[in-house]
Amino acid sequence: MHIWFRYFDEKASGIGTTSVKRKVAVVANTTWYLYNFRLNLIRAFQDAGYEVLAIGPADKYVKRLTDAGVKHIPIKVKGDGKNPLTEILSVWKLVRVMRAEKIEFALSYTPKMNVYTAAAAKVTGAMVVPNISGLGGVFTGQTYLTILMVILYRLVLSWTPKVFFQNRDDMNFFLSEGIVDIEQALLIPGSGVDLDAFAPQTEMEVSYSDDQEFVFLVVARMLSEKGIYEYVEAARRIRAAGSNSKVRFQLLGPLATTNPTAIPAEVIQNWHRQGAVEYLGSVDDVRSYIRAAHCVVLASYYREGVPRSLLEAAAMAKPIVTTNSVGCRDTVDNGQTGFLCNPRDVDDLKEKMEQMIALSREERHVMGEKGRLKMEEEFDEKIVIARYLELVDSL
Repeated sequence: MHIWFRYFDEKASGIGTTSVKRKVAVVANTTWYLYNFRLNLIRAFQDAGYEVLAIGPADKYVKRLTDAGVKHIPIKVKGDGKNPLTEILSVWKLVRVMRAEKIEFALSYTPKMNVYTAAAAKVTGAMVVPNISGLGGVFTGQTYLTILMVILYRLVLSWTPKVFFQNRDDMNFFLSEGIVDIEQALLIPGSGVDLDAFAPQTEMEVSYSDDQEFVFLVVARMLSEKGIYEYVEAARRIRAAGSNSKVRFQLLGPLATTNPTAIPAEVIQNWHRQGAVEYLGSVDDVRSYIRAAHCVVLASYYREGVPRSLLEAAAMAKPIVTTNSVGCRDTVDNGQTGFLCNPRDVDDLKEKMEQMIALSREERHVMGEKGRLKMEEEFDEKIVIARYLELVDSL
């Protein structure tokens, strides 16, 4: 989709004639996120005639972003920062950047940057469109921090013309709490998935041999709220049953250091040494690992947006086992494209994983094909990009 803007004629005001590109900033709390999840969106805006600036902390992905033709502006933000003065300074730095670059529109991601960008846009007069990609652990209970976040969101989102939500549960929560009104709320299918990059195997899954080990794969950050402990315990119980000796259980994803629910590296290393699971580390391109798996699992009890790893797995025609929790359940038609289990329920997770093992290769192949079709019809990244272009054009 290409949306072209008319360039205004400054000659009428006596200044002369100049063609000007509209400026859009894409803001997140890591440049890794911008490169891995928003590069196609950035390219679409560039193709539509916008000048796009990527704003986020400097990391090793800055060069990849700039090599792709995207201007990057570094800004220091601590994902786990709680010092009020430091956080206010981060907002002020964002204000300075937006003023200096004359940003007209800002598209923000991740909870902290949604809040900070909305505050900065209020000062600079820019329009900001936040993306609510999951509410996280703060909203899984009712604590003083939950109340504080509701108040803060209600304030800063009142300054935004529209707000994107990645799942209906989060949107309904924000509406019921009066954080946004019905005119602001827009629902999109998660972050979408690049159906060309994440394509099914050319060979059918029936090409797997009967004596090949069945491979389960989790692709996630190593956080307890992602259901990692439940997955490892389910793996142990499946092995202890003795009837499924030819099963491998894999973990793929970065270790976390600052998140309060981070699983210590030594714990994961012990699991690996004991043979409970295989820890594969962290990689930039997960496709070869998904391709080699029979089923992708995510036992998250976190309030997800829509988990990207599940969208990518389904796009590659892999059946899924995940929890009947916010965000996760959106990715699966239970019994058709995968299985849903109860959050934090090891027995139920084990049962659903064993059901997946018990399916014939043909049955899993059909399940995977249905998952791919679901991605094509509901979660194509092009749908998300088109909604962004249309919205910003209308604003």
